[in-house]
Amino acid sequence: MRNLALAYALAGADCIDVAADLAVVAAAKEGLAVAETCAGSFAQHKENGYHRPLLMVSMSAGEDPHFRKAWFDPARCPADCPRPCERVCPAVAIDETGVMRDRCYGCGRCLPICPLGLIEAQSIPTTLDAIAQSILTQVDALEIHTHVGQLESFEHLWRTINPWMGHLQLVSVSCPDSDGLIDYLRSLQRVMKLPSQSAGPALIWQTDGRPMSGDIGKGTTHQTVRLAQKVLSAGLPGYVQLAEGTNEHPEPKLLERGLLHRPNVDSTGALAASGAVSGIAYGSFARRLLMTALEQNYYLEEVPQALQEAVALAKSLVLPLKQAVNKNVK
Repeated sequence: MRNLALAYALAGADCIDVAADLAVVAAAKEGLAVAETCAGSFAQHKENGYHRPLLMVSMSAGEDPHFRKAWFDPARCPADCPRPCERVCPAVAIDETGVMRDRCYGCGRCLPICPLGLIEAQSIPTTLDAIAQSILTQVDALEIHTHVGQLESFEHLWRTINPWMGHLQLVSVSCPDSDGLIDYLRSLQRVMKLPSQSAGPALIWQTDGRPMSGDIGKGTTHQTVRLAQKVLSAGLPGYVQLAEGTNEHPEPKLLERGLLHRPNVDSTGALAASGAVSGIAYGSFARRLLMTALEQNYYLEEVPQALQEAVALAKSLVLPLKQAVNKNVK
């Protein structure tokens, strides 16, 4: 996590999203601190100055695949098993010892592929009070994962964490498509009372197309683009950002549809009638892109060539989008 935050911060990412875990937050903050000291070595930062990304944590209102880990007992695996779970794992989180929990991000691809059905998903419960007090005070932004029909859980989460959110700059709501989606998002907006003209965080609607699938291929982008169009057409207050199933392919699709440009907003944060996608969240694809660099057993800044290579890879994802949205970004 430390190296991931370092590389993408230097590549110009605006926000780094991590799990709501004290150790993970600490690692990300360390990576962002190192990025500030390294920024002068990278050309775009010499010209434009370094802008520290926001640090965001993710929480869930109800059950969500982002908050689970795969698990199995390796002692039960037959010696002659071809281990398809290892081949399919995008995080390289499975070896002869089982699942490395610090790498697994819950995509679930290993669950159906085990020939003996030995792999299961274990939920990672979240204690809201503990997270609100110990973690929300250390970060700049919050992402809430939810699904249509989880309004009661969302209301409970919002009441619990609200006293600890006064300093946040951004709140993102991540929700997949379903019958009644727009009405559900409007209900969430009424609960949050965001955005408002008074001081408070900006609001982003993340369009979850196909969860944790961006590293699979080009086709995964279609669903999230269609969902973005649906949310934009509803005229909800706030910004719209693509997520889930995102990789290097959504940007040209958005340009073709005239949906990728700097949006005009009014004093409440509402998008102009024409609408626009304001950004793209990259998850599994962003991790997979840097996997080789992240597997090394050293801090990237200790090996300058490795750092340069990792940042160049991260830029290949970040900069084309920023250039399309803002022509002044080099």
